[in-house]
Order: sequence, then structure tokens, then C-alpha cells
Amino acid sequence: MGTEQIIAIVIFSLVMLAIITEKINRCVAALSGALLMVLFNILPMEVGLSHVDFNTIGVLIGMMLFVAVVKNSGLFEYIAIFTAKKAKGDPWKIMVSFIFITAILSAVLDNVTTVLLIGPMTIVITHILNLNPVPFLITQIIASNIGGTATLIGDPPNIMIGSAANLSFTDFVINLGPVVVLLLFVVIICFKFIFGKKLIVEESHKQNILSLDENKAIKDKALLIKSIVVMIFILLGFTLHSIIHIESSIIALTGATIMLMIGNQDIDEILASIEWSTIVFFISLFIIVGGLQEVGIINDLATALINATKGNPILTMLIILWISAIVSSFLDNIPFVATLIPLILTMEAQGIDVVPLWWATSLGACLGGNGTLIGASANIVLANVGQKHGYPITFKNYFKIGFPIMILTIIISTAYLILKF
Repeated sequence: MGTEQIIAIVIFSLVMLAIITEKINRCVAALSGALLMVLFNILPMEVGLSHVDFNTIGVLIGMMLFVAVVKNSGLFEYIAIFTAKKAKGDPWKIMVSFIFITAILSAVLDNVTTVLLIGPMTIVITHILNLNPVPFLITQIIASNIGGTATLIGDPPNIMIGSAANLSFTDFVINLGPVVVLLLFVVIICFKFIFGKKLIVEESHKQNILSLDENKAIKDKALLIKSIVVMIFILLGFTLHSIIHIESSIIALTGATIMLMIGNQDIDEILASIEWSTIVFFISLFIIVGGLQEVGIINDLATALINATKGNPILTMLIILWISAIVSSFLDNIPFVATLIPLILTMEAQGIDVVPLWWATSLGACLGGNGTLIGASANIVLANVGQKHGYPITFKNYFKIGFPIMILTIIISTAYLILKF
């Protein structure tokens, strides 16, 4: 192993350690690692930037801008109140309804944005019912990661995989949609056994829910109508992007730009709401993994994996599925997938059929994020929402529910992939 390889591994390891321990802000840790790769001449800056997947960055920025405008219409508050009233204040029905809403929105927006919108509304509804919102928040974390698995834009790892493997929105829905629906119903049955008997409220609290007026949640009806129309066109664009040959990032950014033009919102306020730290984090990670690629470490790992499995596609697929799931439980799935993508591309260059490996990576990384409270960005975001409102979700309490459910979903995914491939 050469000096450059040792330096690259040390930089990568220090960044991962900083992210796992949360001693340093993950954006600062990743940016520091990217700069060290350049300063130690592992790769020049222009080569580092060539490793950045700007399609992924474009999709993230586009969807963040779009949602920042849409949320000012009051659409999401309307959905939450309307749902709670339709459930007639029954806490179990509300929990199930919010699970479905979280899963669906996580598939068509992205799971981080979804939990930021649904979390605060959940706390308001449970406060009216005089219930602890933590069980609701835990089920929404799990639902967001499962729902986000189904589409190209649902979970950041999928955006990265779709861009690297040239997979369309439709490819994700067709290949992962069926198993995601199955998993969602399985976890709802699990939640019934875990939480069902604990969700008891007085009739007076149910009446308080029924007295709410969802129409008052709509702050801007014109913006609401515009948002729904543009959202339909964005989803249509994602579905057809492989046919019309327009990158998913261009579709997302076009939808966002149209909303900025017709939404009549404060542009500076919308731009300020973008999670720029997340964008910098992504760019920095791409450069760090690019450094590992440039010194040949990714190629060595790919060769080792092929030799270990003797090129058996099913065995390779299952190893990637389970490693992705376990590692993504304890390490944010974004840096892990950023490392895995060039490895799979290298295996493809060596003659391996990698199509099953992309789906194994997506299922493993997205579902693995449910294993612990630090497994995915959505988990951390929703835990912060709970903490801010005085309802902390502890690592231990979440682990007791999340990890067994994660293992169950990976077992089902294993059976699904074997039957499919």
C-alpha cells in the first residue's frame, strides 16, 4: 500500500469517525476531509469536482426550493387536520393514517422534508389528544425511510444511485414499489402489537379534534392550487425523464423555478430555508470518495469482493444488501452509499451484472437507516423536532423498536430479491 493510499484512508476514516461520534458537525467534518484530500495532493481540486454528482445536487436543491414555497400555502397542515378528523380522533387510526401520509410524501418529495413538515403537526394533534407524541414520531421515522425507498427522489441514497446507474423514476417504482408496499403493511401490524393497547384517550379529547377547521390551515389558496399543478408536472417529468431525455435535476430545478416565479413569495426567505449544510456535505463527500477512487482503493475493494464471492451474482447481491443495512444503521447511509457506488461501477467494468446490486444497495441503505436513531438524516431531523418540543427520543428507546423492525424488513427484502433475480 502506497503513501497516497494510506493518507486517503486516514482522511476518510477520520471523517467517518467525526460523523459517527457527532463530535464535529458532519458538514464541517466532510468539508475538512475534502480539503485535506486536495491539500495532501491526493487529487487536484478540478479532479475532485469532476467526482461530484451534480445531478444529485440539482435534485436536492430543486426539491428543497419547491417544498419551501409549497409549505407556505398551508397544504401540509390541512392534510394533517383533515386526516385526524376523518379518523374521528381515534389515536390508532390517526397513527396509521400519519404512517401512510409520511410514506407517500416521502416517496414524492423526500423523507427529510416530509418529517420536517409532518413532525410539528403530529405534536400538535397528540397534544390535543393528551398523548405522548414519541410513539407517533418513531413510527413516522420508520415510515419515512420505507416510503422513501420506493422512488428515485424519496431518499438521498436513491437519488445518488439513480444518477450513477442511470435508473429512472419508473425503474424505482417498478422494482422497489411492490416490496415497499408489503413492508409498510408488515410494520403497521408490528406497530399494532407494540403501541395499539397504549393509545387510549378520553372522548372529550376526540371531540377537540373534531372541532378543528382544516380550512383555516390554508394560508394561500391560489398558491395551493399552483403547488398541486406544478407538483403533478414534476412527478410526470420524473416518470418520463428517461423517455424525454431530460435529467431529473433539470426537472426538479425547473419545477422549483416555476414556483419561485408564480408563487409570489419572498425569494430571500425561500433561499435561506434551503439546507445548504446538507448540500455542502454531499459535495464534500463526493470529493472524499473521489480521492479513494483516484488512489485505487475502490478498485481494490471491488476486486476483493468479487474474489470473496467468486463472482456469484446472488451471493454478491445478498452480501451488499446485509452489509448496507447493518452499516447504514450505525453510519448515516449517505456517506456509505457514496463509497459503495464507485465500487459497484468498478465491478460493472470488470464484467459483473450489477443491476441486482443497485436494488440491493437501495434496499439495504434506505431500510438500514431504520436500525438506529443516527441511521438516516430523517431520523436525526425528526428526533430534533421532538427534542425542540420537549419530547426527546432516546437512542435506547428507538433502538428497541427500530432495530428489530429493520432486521425484519431486510429478511423480507432478502426473500424478495432472491425471488426477483
